[in-house]
Amino acid sequence: MGGTNPYVPAPTTRLPARPYRITYLPAGESVEVDPGALPYDRTGLPGSLLEIALGHAIDVDHACGGVLACSTCHVHVRSGLASCSAASDDELDQLDKAPGIDPSSRLACQCVPDGTQDVVVEIPSWNRNLVSERPH
Repeated sequence: MGGTNPYVPAPTTRLPARPYRITYLPAGESVEVDPGALPYDRTGLPGSLLEIALGHAIDVDHACGGVLACSTCHVHVRSGLASCSAASDDELDQLDKAPGIDPSSRLACQCVPDGTQDVVVEIPSWNRNLVSERPH
């Protein structure tokens, strides 16, 4: 689904220059991010927590397709937050609509780690889609 939101200015982000690791909780799924392989998926900002998760088959709910028009991809960055891009005013406005926000809250579609440290991300229970469908 990816794309851009024409009503929101594009944020300034710095993509990683070296490999680093992101661990997605609660499952503990860990991925090695290869900067040379970015972007993995076309959803969210290039190098965002959402884009990397989807590129590694880790499901993070994202109703708007990663264009900063909702708060369904709300996550908590439990470790490595200092290496992530700063939250824009538009992101903070969307986060105000999310349940359970705390100082580590970010929208996965907007949060771009720069690779200077490993990152641990918790997907809140209300944002986990546990539906599993069999192929037809």
